[in-house]
Amino acid sequence: MSTSQHTDIARAARELLGFEHLRPGQEDAVRAVLAGRDTLAVLPTGSGKSAIYELATALGGGPTVVVSPLLALQRDQIEKIEQEDIGSAAALNSTLSETRREELLEELDDDELEYLFLAPEQFASEETLEKLREAKPTLLVVDEAHSISEWGHDFRPEYLRLGSVAELLGNPTTLALTATAAPPVRAEIVERLGLRDPVEVIRGFDRPNIHLAVDDHHDENQKLRALVQHVAGGERPAIVYTATRRRSEELAEELREAGVSALAYHAGLRRHEREAAQTAFMDDDDVEVVVATIAFGMGVDKPNVRAVVHAEISDSVDAYYQEIGRGGRDGEPARAVLFYRPEDVGLRRFFAGAGQLAVDEALAIAETVDDAGGPLDAHALHEATGLSETKILAALGRLEDVGFVELLPDGEVTKADGALAVDDAAEAAAAAQHSRKEYERTRVEMVRGYAETTGCRREYVLSYFGEAFEGPCGNCDNCDAGLTRADRRDRPFEVGASVRHPELGDGTVQRYDGDTVVVLFDEHGYRTLALDLVVERGLLSET
Repeated sequence: MSTSQHTDIARAARELLGFEHLRPGQEDAVRAVLAGRDTLAVLPTGSGKSAIYELATALGGGPTVVVSPLLALQRDQIEKIEQEDIGSAAALNSTLSETRREELLEELDDDELEYLFLAPEQFASEETLEKLREAKPTLLVVDEAHSISEWGHDFRPEYLRLGSVAELLGNPTTLALTATAAPPVRAEIVERLGLRDPVEVIRGFDRPNIHLAVDDHHDENQKLRALVQHVAGGERPAIVYTATRRRSEELAEELREAGVSALAYHAGLRRHEREAAQTAFMDDDDVEVVVATIAFGMGVDKPNVRAVVHAEISDSVDAYYQEIGRGGRDGEPARAVLFYRPEDVGLRRFFAGAGQLAVDEALAIAETVDDAGGPLDAHALHEATGLSETKILAALGRLEDVGFVELLPDGEVTKADGALAVDDAAEAAAAAQHSRKEYERTRVEMVRGYAETTGCRREYVLSYFGEAFEGPCGNCDNCDAGLTRADRRDRPFEVGASVRHPELGDGTVQRYDGDTVVVLFDEHGYRTLALDLVVERGLLSET
């Protein structure tokens, strides 16, 4: 990068955003976008991801279209842009009148609007798509980009259309932003968005101010009593995550009985009840604890959360790390405690194995698409096949993977050019779904491994995300107990090395754990191999 460009970016950050200095990764991502390169930026929470597109827009010109999943997130970003006085910004959503929608799109077309925020559902309107195409946006930003990945912790099917949207808009430079993405998630973001030879800016996942701990139990009631005592006697504000709506209500009540101001939050509450609970926790520290299902998550930006407690394991390390990342956003110390019972793993294994796709189910979808001779939406597929929305989405995802269907910008699907024969596509789709479910089960084993490891928990998490880190970290329960020490034994491959196994195929070395090595295989997920056998039998070769 030229000295002048560095100076321009640094000056803009200082003069427009009030930054004394740029944070790691920001300048690299801005530089890539200004060069017209598609970019995937994976930066930790609080690292200023929104500043990337703000600086790129200010220095490169607009208009910029920002895809963001929640109205609350859109409002926060618009307010921030207005406070910074760096341009005009507005949101296009279902609450607007038709007249106001047309006005905003006209303002974008006339270069009177630098930033337009919208949820992916808005692309279902052909008129909106056409107006956006006419406006010729120079930058398309996909916030919370992990939502496009079925490997991610917050998959949103409506994100799947965004690759086609980018193509319809004339393939503007695309910037994908996320805080947490393991290697399989990153690969799927790139593939599904159609990023062209993207620059990947990936910076440290470590949140060194968060102390990591696991509290082991074998009796469920004892575990829950210990959790209530821990929260009642611990630092607050706190978030308690639990797997079910019923449990969130029960734990909130028990905490209130223990003298803690606690509220439950879950998707079963009416909208105004959820909003009131979130507002009370976010804006009023008199509400010290929210007991929530994963419905309480995206958009939660309370800086002084001192503890994040889990009543059960999450379904993946990705989800767990995203959830605990809501603690300590002010940079001050925070604690993340998982209350663990080995039996809890069984429920996660069950859910990971659910959702298999039978060949006849994939065939029903494939035949319907083939017979239609044109685009179909999910409702039409349901009417024709009687399959549930979940089955339809699974079938379409796998039929897209095998090249049988193409997802259109408005969310409809059509048969792809050069598609396989219907029978062959159905069999390939069912096999792909089976492989995916096997992969998900290995992710459950990885989060079980986190709960049961006697090594440095921070090293375990960071290696999962492909970041080399050699413990002890000094800020987890195992390090506190003196159980961990730096492992100086010879390692046949570097962490992150590409390797090949004669039966499991290609993979990437993720981590070493004592006398084992964990490899993420492209087709078979995470596998733990005995290191002695790997060396003696030459089971892995570097590629």
